[in-house]
Amino acid sequence: MSFRRKLIVTENVTLDGSIEMLEPWFSAEAENDEDDLIEEMTRQDATNDAVLFGRKTFEDMRGYWPHQTEDRTGVTETLNRVTKYVVSSTLDDPDWERSVVLTGDPVEEVRNLKGTDGQDIVCTGSISLVHALIPSGLVDEYRLFVYPSVQGRGRRLFPDGYVVPRLELLETKPFRSGVVLTRYRPL
Repeated sequence: MSFRRKLIVTENVTLDGSIEMLEPWFSAEAENDEDDLIEEMTRQDATNDAVLFGRKTFEDMRGYWPHQTEDRTGVTETLNRVTKYVVSSTLDDPDWERSVVLTGDPVEEVRNLKGTDGQDIVCTGSISLVHALIPSGLVDEYRLFVYPSVQGRGRRLFPDGYVVPRLELLETKPFRSGVVLTRYRPL
């Protein structure tokens, strides 16, 4: 099936592969040495008009970003601009402007979204949702911001037992802070 939109999984990840933040290895606030990283995030945000979250990540984002008044990262502006989709069987009222609750099967809901007109759809955080989407073949690209930190534990990007024989490297880009962006496309 041919889709009109791409689904891009964007994650912050430790050097040892954890996307679950159990230790303070990542901060949402921009540091002074992260201007080049902020520029890259802004460039990427210009190519999407929708974000996709699981309920827990959505609630975390909703509790934080709408209240930021001096956001150097541009995340607040982006989240105000885009449509936010939250996959949840328990959430009735998203209580966040431009938010839509998707209550059906996550794979089918995302398949339907990819068939609509628009720009890229970005999914970030939302480990359980990402784990459901990866085996479905709906992910078009992985954008990993690898932080120079080792956590030694925590959930990883790919579900246990899931094998990806090969990914195509699209780009690597280092930043002054030591973070490295790696972009991959499933083959």
